Amino acid sequence: MNLVRRIRYGAVALALVSSMMLTSVPGPLVAAGPAVPKEIQRLYDKKDYQKAIEEIGKLDQATAAAPDLRRLKVRTLLRLGNPKDALGEYDKLEAALKQDDVPLLREVALGFILVMVKDMREQMRGAAYTALKEVESDEVVPFFEDGLSDGSGPVRVLAVEGLGRSEAGRKSSKLRTALEDQAGLVKARAVKVLGRSGDPGVVPLIEAATKDELNAVRLAAYASLIRLGRKEAWDQLRQAADAPNPEDRAEAIRLIAELNDQRGVPVMAELLSYKQPSVRGAAARGLGHLGRKELRRKIEELLHDPIPAVRESAAASLADMGAVESVPALTASLKDGAFSVRAAAAAALLQLGQPFETVASTLRHLAQQNDTGARAAAAHALGKATAANRDGAISLLESLLADPLPGPKIVAVRSLGHVGTRSILPLVKEALHDQNDAVRTTAGGALLHILQQKK
Repeated sequence: MNLVRRIRYGAVALALVSSMMLTSVPGPLVAAGPAVPKEIQRLYDKKDYQKAIEEIGKLDQATAAAPDLRRLKVRTLLRLGNPKDALGEYDKLEAALKQDDVPLLREVALGFILVMVKDMREQMRGAAYTALKEVESDEVVPFFEDGLSDGSGPVRVLAVEGLGRSEAGRKSSKLRTALEDQAGLVKARAVKVLGRSGDPGVVPLIEAATKDELNAVRLAAYASLIRLGRKEAWDQLRQAADAPNPEDRAEAIRLIAELNDQRGVPVMAELLSYKQPSVRGAAARGLGHLGRKELRRKIEELLHDPIPAVRESAAASLADMGAVESVPALTASLKDGAFSVRAAAAAALLQLGQPFETVASTLRHLAQQNDTGARAAAAHALGKATAANRDGAISLLESLLADPLPGPKIVAVRSLGHVGTRSILPLVKEALHDQNDAVRTTAGGALLHILQQKK
């Protein structure tokens, strides 16, 4: 039985308001075995989880340690919204088995995410939906649909983005309700996701969005219509790249790049020297996304731009286009005066498959800075490591897991989920024991991401 069918959530009124419980689908999740007393199994099947836990607590130590009963206890604790104690029981099971119970570990990891989905703190709900986006499965669609009604605009954006990660999510009927959202950014994201659905039935909805009062929504609508075969919308999107408002220009460039439309190359090349930094940065990133290596040298020039954010965009662009010819220029940027640019250059070099030694001293230095942002930037850069430089990246990320503040740890855990294989499961599992809710939630997402791998 799959992970999400084993764990479903519903609101409960426990000691903490807005906590989550994990409820099972109809029928027993685990067939009653000889080590599971029938009465306890019956209570579990009836969803009387509190009573089931009480009865398990009355058992003698030997009976309670039986693997089947331990599994049932883990699942019962998850359904009571208590992933911390469930993890403690899982650790005992793993020690007894001398190996992971992967299906159960998935449930525990998901439990740390779902318990935060209805947390009163916006930051924690955001962490939960960000972590949930690491799960590549249509079966998480109901959770993202639920997030569309969250009271926070940024959280609703995350929910829309989560729906956009799967075909089932993009075709969700509930996604269409986001077109009426009060937050413009939510509407714009919803329009973009619907445009990737391939469903001609959404064309009237997107056409209506071209008349929205917000420029961001209208621009997203033009791009979505182009995706859906309405070629005439190109003129409006192209005109926006010449708009007086620099932010409209930058957004139009980003949308053209996302469309992989090579017709945008001339205007992007021209805007590399535009006076507004956000436009220069967007043009550089767009050309990188489109793989236009013939413009590599012009983008390299932006590594000396007076604005750090533009220099960061240039580094990322060179990595995106696979410009190994730019390794010398990127290596020189490892000495940039802004830590964010040094981190961006290191990330680009790692993404281009350069030996870890090329960036090791830079990233170690950043990881030891008093500035929390510098440490987080180092952790983010390490998430770009390829298989060729994975070992060095993981070693430094492991040290960042000991950071005294949650920010760098959160980024480090997420990066581990992106670069690691199942061989680092013990390292990521350890982060589930962290004192910070957001770190544990992020670790749950990282574990699920790693467990999706075949090896």
